[in-house]
Amino acid sequence: MTHRSRVPALLLPFALLASTPHVDHSLEVVMSPAEEQLRALLATYETSLNAGDAGRIEQLYAEDGVFMPAGFPTASGRSAVRGAYDAVFSNIRIAIHFTVDELTVKGDVAYARTHSAGTATLVATGANGPEANRELFIFARGANGWTIARYMFNKAS
Repeated sequence: MTHRSRVPALLLPFALLASTPHVDHSLEVVMSPAEEQLRALLATYETSLNAGDAGRIEQLYAEDGVFMPAGFPTASGRSAVRGAYDAVFSNIRIAIHFTVDELTVKGDVAYARTHSAGTATLVATGANGPEANRELFIFARGANGWTIARYMFNKAS
């Protein structure tokens, strides 16, 4: 092999490296088991809300859970929470999707700041329109896993 033919052969590994796509692993998000469980809880809440399933939603709350819907009285305790959701679902049907903006876990307490968008349909008339809110969930971890301890929402201004 002449000197001329060795240069391309020596450059081949560098050319291959240069053509290999670069993956920036610093952008990968690694979730803790608690974060994964909380995201699953939020997904179950979303599915249950969209299905109008007050019984399932009640089970997602802590025994002393509090629901603070905008424009309505605060519901404290699972029984009251169930009643509040029953009242909501007797008036409207919801089809929304939550987006998690922030999720923080501190031991056995966590919070999520979310926003949602979709539609709401009035049961009485069938009229529907856009539905969008911002939400704050506070979670507590107990013997049976994570539950919703406090939840409130309002319209973004």
